Amino acid sequence: MTILLSTKEVAKFLNVNEKMVYTLVAEKGLPANKITGKWSFPKHLVEQWIETNTINYPKLQQPAAVHQNLLIITGSNDPLLDRVVTLFNKTYPQFAAVFGNMGSMGGLRALRQGLCHIAACHLLQEDEEEYNFNFADSELENMPAVINFCKREQGLLLAKGNPKAIGSIADLAKTGIRIVNRSLGTGTRLLFDRELEKMGLEPGGIDGYDKEMPRHLDAGLEILAGKADAAPGIRVVASLLNLDFLPLRWERFDLLVPKEKFFEQTVQSFIGLLNQESLKPLFGGNDGYDLKTTGKIVYPR
Repeated sequence: MTILLSTKEVAKFLNVNEKMVYTLVAEKGLPANKITGKWSFPKHLVEQWIETNTINYPKLQQPAAVHQNLLIITGSNDPLLDRVVTLFNKTYPQFAAVFGNMGSMGGLRALRQGLCHIAACHLLQEDEEEYNFNFADSELENMPAVINFCKREQGLLLAKGNPKAIGSIADLAKTGIRIVNRSLGTGTRLLFDRELEKMGLEPGGIDGYDKEMPRHLDAGLEILAGKADAAPGIRVVASLLNLDFLPLRWERFDLLVPKEKFFEQTVQSFIGLLNQESLKPLFGGNDGYDLKTTGKIVYPR
């Protein structure tokens, strides 16, 4: 059940006066709804708004030490990325690559704290054209290098045969339809919440909205087990689990690397694996990936 805050409650939550709340709604995009003439604020969206708008972070006295032969990748979960990490470890036995599943925003925070070499992100900007740049600019002191890993098709994972006849995001609010969701801070959750907002849907009216899964595959397995009818996710998971899929958009899935780590041997060796010929055999002809720009430096151009 979604927790709704009143104007007074959200003012206390943000530690501002009530007049400032209206200014934040009008000028800073504080998430809000008007129900029966009164403002209400979904608490989970307010928390997400705080996370994505925070710009002042304490600097670390010293970056966390990272072993020179260890490559740490954090951020958004992707089945193809998991397989590339495995390929890297087989190709370069003198190194070891590990992945921390923290969601796109978690990956950026780990990058800021010096806890990783690479952050995997797919955060759609407000313009719905670009990815990651505004988030990295807000979260990090200096813009990192941005390398495209792939493009992926995002949408809704559905039970095989689509027995509930789900034809759009709006159908998720119908009685008798259950979903599972992705975690707060993931790029998939950001896209899903934005699509719900476009449709004027209240998260509290969607059965299962608060049931969060840490990985795309976990969301798909819930549907396969009959515990949910739909979930936001990527097409490749539908292909792997033989589920139906309702497409929403193609997205750019990037790897962000701090410039001071870009030329480290482990990082360069990993980037060297990123080409269409190396990646294509890892997933055969499965739908849901576009590898035409894999390995391309998106920033700096």
